[in-house]
Amino acid sequence: MIERGGYLVIHMLENVKQTTIQPIIESTVVQGSLIYTDEYDSYARLEQWGYRHQTVCHSAGEYARDEDGDGFCEIHVNTIEGVWSLLRSWLRPHRGISQDKLPQYLGFFEFVHNAKKRGKALLGTILWTLVRRRKAVVSRGILIEAKDQAKHRTTKIPCMTFYHCCNV
Repeated sequence: MIERGGYLVIHMLENVKQTTIQPIIESTVVQGSLIYTDEYDSYARLEQWGYRHQTVCHSAGEYARDEDGDGFCEIHVNTIEGVWSLLRSWLRPHRGISQDKLPQYLGFFEFVHNAKKRGKALLGTILWTLVRRRKAVVSRGILIEAKDQAKHRTTKIPCMTFYHCCNV
């Protein structure tokens, strides 16, 4: 899932049935949000789950639609299609990844994509992610402040030299 102009969330799923995707959507997307999808059956109940829903019908050759006549095609899934294209291009040089390692590759891709939104603040993002996930970070005592965007609080994070981080 990707918010247009925003953050990417990648989950590796056993299947794409409604019972599988509903809890993920509900834990990630705010109720009442407008969700754009293709016509795949798994998305048929989005409105029943409390979301506004617009689709494009790829099977009918529709890839974008201008609903309000302003010349801008608001309804499309090109954003996520572009992400999948980037992901495939990024994975291609690895020439095969084991199913066990794929979630780590996907997580790293998601992290890098989302960190780009912060620009030069990448170091702070990395540090905050390590602390938030309770990774073991050994330092030489220099403190950096990292702001928790969700709770608007400032946390002092020990940093400088990283000797060891737990399983990523």
